[in-house]
Amino acid sequence: MWDNPRLLNLAANALIGLALLLFAAAALQALLRSPLFPLREVVLRGDVINASREEIASALDGLGGNFFSADLAAVRGRLEQVGWVRQVDARRVWPDRIEVRLEEHVAFARWGQAADGLQPSSLVNSYGEPFSAMLDADEQARLPLFAGPAGTEGELARRYRRFTELLAPLGRVPEGGVLVSVVLTPRHAWRLRTARGLDLELGRDGAEPVEARLARFVAAYPESIGRLPHTAAGPEPRHHVDLRYPNGFALRVA
Repeated sequence: MWDNPRLLNLAANALIGLALLLFAAAALQALLRSPLFPLREVVLRGDVINASREEIASALDGLGGNFFSADLAAVRGRLEQVGWVRQVDARRVWPDRIEVRLEEHVAFARWGQAADGLQPSSLVNSYGEPFSAMLDADEQARLPLFAGPAGTEGELARRYRRFTELLAPLGRVPEGGVLVSVVLTPRHAWRLRTARGLDLELGRDGAEPVEARLARFVAAYPESIGRLPHTAAGPEPRHHVDLRYPNGFALRVA
């Protein structure tokens, strides 16, 4: 080997490369521990409406390291544990700041049974994602109720929008109105309830989707339930409509 210039050059280059690598690693460690680049502030961006600022401050408390070594993944992970926080974006802003932007959940529906009073509630956001957060009884009451097997929250949110669109013409009649609950049973049958008196049994999707049955019912409404008498005041009677028929529906009048 000592008589082979080519091997000697390769060995020398390897030693030089190793020395440079060790030097770079040492320099990086010194940079990460250096007091010359302190992290002076964490700036919160975005509209924070429901998330608790105390919980946000607590999640950021004790954030260690300097500008280069602060763990942004840990920052995101901590903040995403705060109720109402859906997504977190964190980035370094030279020379001494971390900027955090929060996206909050937008409550779209309740999930399962309604809660009484101010307590953690199971909710579904506008993306059809489940989450838990503090919500008082009055705010809960303004949300529709979803119920179904675990993992079907997104499907219920999608179907709710479609069912609401199909039922829109009934919003102009006394016993129509907005949906207040959508239930998907363990057998994957659909049940709907409107705000003003209709319980709709749609059944399961098959050769004919349940939306087709619902559209047929809405078209027949003026000449069927629409002819029934109603009262303008007091609790609305509940009519049960069974749409699980190929060419019609069954009605049980309150």
